[in-house]
Amino acid sequence: MSELGSQHRQIAPGPSPSKSEKPPSRESSPDRSFRTPTDVSKKRVSMACLACKKSKRKCSGVPPCDNCRAFNRQCIFDETLDQRRRVAAKRTADELSYHRDMLNDLLKVMRAEDQSYGLKLLEIIRNDASAEEIRAFIDEILGQDGGESKVGEEAECKLEEVRRVIDVEGAGPSFRPKVMDIHYLCDEVPYRVPARPWTTVTEDADLVSHLVSLYFTWDYPFHAFLDRDVFLEHMRRGDLQSEFCSPFLVNALLTNACHFSDYSEAYVAPGDIVTKGVDFLTEAERLREEEPLKLSLAYLQGTLLLYERYSMSCEDDRGYQMLHHAIWTGESLGLIGPRIFSLSPGQVPNDKEISVERSAWGLFHIDTLVHAQFLRPSLIDKVNLQRPDRYHREDSNLWVPYPSHRPARVSYLSQYFSYSCDLCEIARDISQTLFSVDGGVVSIEHQQKSKERLFERLRGWYATLPDVFEPSRRPPPYIILLRMRYHTLVITLFSYNTGRHDPSPGAEAPQTPESPPGSSPFLQYSAPNLVQSAARAISGLTLLHRCEYGISRAHHFAMYAINLALFTLLDPESFDILDRDFLSLASSFSSMASRSLLGRCLFHMFRQTVRSRGQGKHLRESSLVSDELKALFDEESTSPSQWDEYAKGLDKLEADDRYHGLIEEEYSLLEMLDRYESLSLGKDEIAPERRRR
Repeated sequence: MSELGSQHRQIAPGPSPSKSEKPPSRESSPDRSFRTPTDVSKKRVSMACLACKKSKRKCSGVPPCDNCRAFNRQCIFDETLDQRRRVAAKRTADELSYHRDMLNDLLKVMRAEDQSYGLKLLEIIRNDASAEEIRAFIDEILGQDGGESKVGEEAECKLEEVRRVIDVEGAGPSFRPKVMDIHYLCDEVPYRVPARPWTTVTEDADLVSHLVSLYFTWDYPFHAFLDRDVFLEHMRRGDLQSEFCSPFLVNALLTNACHFSDYSEAYVAPGDIVTKGVDFLTEAERLREEEPLKLSLAYLQGTLLLYERYSMSCEDDRGYQMLHHAIWTGESLGLIGPRIFSLSPGQVPNDKEISVERSAWGLFHIDTLVHAQFLRPSLIDKVNLQRPDRYHREDSNLWVPYPSHRPARVSYLSQYFSYSCDLCEIARDISQTLFSVDGGVVSIEHQQKSKERLFERLRGWYATLPDVFEPSRRPPPYIILLRMRYHTLVITLFSYNTGRHDPSPGAEAPQTPESPPGSSPFLQYSAPNLVQSAARAISGLTLLHRCEYGISRAHHFAMYAINLALFTLLDPESFDILDRDFLSLASSFSSMASRSLLGRCLFHMFRQTVRSRGQGKHLRESSLVSDELKALFDEESTSPSQWDEYAKGLDKLEADDRYHGLIEEEYSLLEMLDRYESLSLGKDEIAPERRRR
């Protein structure tokens, strides 16, 4: 024994129990080991939180876990990932309960005294209706006086509306709100790409393909600062040394794409919109700090993607910070500014040439879009490269409205990019002419003449739009957004006065009694009529987008355009809450607002402004307005609703004097834009504070 024991080193005795600890009593079970209440390391944990699972750390199993407390981060346990038999059995039981209830309800309809119910249901089933459509019809029937009333025209119209919305926006498995069969959804993704080696957040290539397809369907090409085909080709190669694809760029793209997804994989905490894409965002931020090449196309593109992400999250001033950093990177690369990027014909690969041109013009697009939106001068004067013409031969290719079941449309990408670049140049001139912070004092007459010249350029651009861009041709959504942008520029052009007026006698010229309020004796156009017409045009385009593609996945620029149009319609004293265009826009706005924290904050300000107009009585007396809209805008309504929760994100406006705080009653158009900018991008530290009326 002594010889055998000498071959092994001796093990030191373990620590003695402290005075506060007591040995196990004799009555305790012999198979129960001695453990103190704080000895968590020996406790068997059934599941880990998402952060520990991602970092592969041992989790204490109780929220907040030890690791999350140590790193001061949010601790989230996703119960849908718990594979214990009891938990998994409960999920299965819930699904079986759903199908059982649906079957029982279906039998109730079939047994109804009025046989037309059963015949209508049978007709729907034979027409290959989905489970969601059948469920919607059953709920409608059983919700009418316990299933005893007849199916009228209103019920049939509602059924048709349900079917249209499901067809346009896609049906999700509503009975499994936290679990999705991503493999079923991704059988028909337009763009299939791998997850490895680009992200450590997930290994599921189907999920990554789903998100990438959503991005290139709904965000691109309205924001087109990377070349889709080059990016996808290099992502599929999986080469980490590629200059056109990097882990930072991929994770930044995925965090943006989560905005367009409704399924639990897009959330860190299922159902909480604040956590949408946060895991990809955390990864992108880490990789951005570790990025070895700070001056590269992939780094510039990833930074612009983070600008997009921050502009929807109401987070500090990160939106403007990312935009300014992207502009600095573009200048350093020679895409814009005095340093010129030189491309030698025949010596540069075609991938690089098209990617450089796309990044340069995409950066210019965002710069002119943001600064014209928020009444600031554009920071980019010109682009140092020619426009990309890659898609000239691909105008006949199709745009697929993934993941809905609507038919594909001809893309017209080449024409779209050409007209978009032209409009960007006009937007740059509008912002630098009207919103320049270092300009001298000008007379009202000079300012109005400048507006007339700029408006003539806008009208000339609009008059040359091709016939295939007409709303009657049902073009892809980015063409609808392009037309929306034109109308937002018209509103911007005629709704803002710089305040840098020369108090000359001509500036005080009298107006005739026939002059509409706000019109100028020097302006040959009626500004109030122009902005009202533009707002109504935005309403028509929004309705087109909603009917053809749904509104829930519309690009976030559509939310800006809708918000601008609504406050324009609210502006005149003749505002009528029953205005058809106003109600149509308000309905679309409510659908979009629920998808982001920014949207909810803006909708609360809009609702507060409408209620301050005191038209609740007019609303209550109307039989054309739904009860939901009455409760939404009636200032005398006291019943609680989901809209009351939308004010939570507005605390940011009180956190910094630069944000100008909240307003108790109604917001004017310019006050709304000021708060919109504060919530979305923060405050621009490069340009001084704009003049306020």
